[in-house]
Amino acid sequence: MTQPVAAFPAPDADPRPEGLTVHVRGLTIQAGIGVYDHEQGRLQTLVVSVRLTLAPQSVERLSDTVNYETVAAAARAIAAEGHVGLVETFAQRLALACLDDPRVRRAEVTIDKPGALAGAEAAGCTVVFSR
Repeated sequence: MTQPVAAFPAPDADPRPEGLTVHVRGLTIQAGIGVYDHEQGRLQTLVVSVRLTLAPQSVERLSDTVNYETVAAAARAIAAEGHVGLVETFAQRLALACLDDPRVRRAEVTIDKPGALAGAEAAGCTVVFSR
């Protein structure tokens, strides 16, 4: 008789957490954005993606991590503050807002601006801030 094969054999040592990443990908918001005259006084679509690195820890409750809604609310709040000239500025503001949470060690924010460049799916930027 053969022994059943374990899908995941028992580790030799107790596992330890190495990291925790929380992300929001592809959040679509409307914002006043752009430096050109034709971009003033109107809203444009931004696609926001955020990747947050937190200290490794056990997560049992929502309070043990960063709530996705908090990240989305921060992006919407920046848009609600008024016109922003550059997507880079928008991304920096959002990354710094995420770092207001002391659990966040690193914030990577990508902003895509669909329709900004003829022939391209999107143009934009990625900023990274860490403590």
